[in-house]
Amino acid sequence: MSADGIAAPPGASPLAAIRAVPRAGWHVATVAATHRETPNASRIELDVDGWPGNAAGQHLDVRLTAPDAYTATRSYSIASSGDSTRVVLAVDKLPDGEVSPFLVDDLRAGDQLEVHGPLGAFFVWRPAVESGDDRPVQLIAGGSGVVPLYAMAHAHADASDPTPFRLLYSVRTPRDVYFADEWRALAAASAPLQVDLVYTRQAPDDWPAPPGRITREALEAAVIPAAERPRVYVCGSTGFVERVADWLVGLGHAPGDIRTERYGGT
Repeated sequence: MSADGIAAPPGASPLAAIRAVPRAGWHVATVAATHRETPNASRIELDVDGWPGNAAGQHLDVRLTAPDAYTATRSYSIASSGDSTRVVLAVDKLPDGEVSPFLVDDLRAGDQLEVHGPLGAFFVWRPAVESGDDRPVQLIAGGSGVVPLYAMAHAHADASDPTPFRLLYSVRTPRDVYFADEWRALAAASAPLQVDLVYTRQAPDDWPAPPGRITREALEAAVIPAAERPRVYVCGSTGFVERVADWLVGLGHAPGDIRTERYGGT
């Protein structure tokens, strides 16, 4: 995973942004619960000893150690935020991955992992009362890239933040939607949130549009206009993020208003 911290909050230097997030460190995490999030992904709740809390949008590293001392470390976005030592992940299984198949298929309550974090200082969102930034927020996700954006929307609702939020979520089928029930609850909360879904392979029977990859025209119709100067967060595969970022700039969004995070094979 890589994050492109294109801009710091208004009035804040990059160094100030780094100081605003908790200090990272290695921790022992105990699995509190795990269950299927989608047919190919699991939601994992961890109790992390000494966890300092994290901002919405941060990520962590998970390190697994084999009996022969071989280790593998991978980065995962955090689906939760705040001061709690309960940390929630949602991990998509990659067929050739070293770590994700174990996390999705084999991890059980009571197992222990090593985690390093929280990590990342720029792909984060804080309520307006903390950041002083009350510009509208556009979230754009491809597949499991919705995980850090869910943390932002959840933090937004928890704070009853009045900042307008809008999510554009590209996903293969209805069964592949992460946090499906939670999105409905968040959209009904007092904090303003509009959720727009684009199905790429199979849509519900009564869906108004046929399935297909998101287009520049569909993006333009479903995002906050550049004239309103939204803060935009984009997360997904490298190809998705680069395509969407190029379209946003073409639609008049300033590059400094677009923060991106992309994931690769794990």
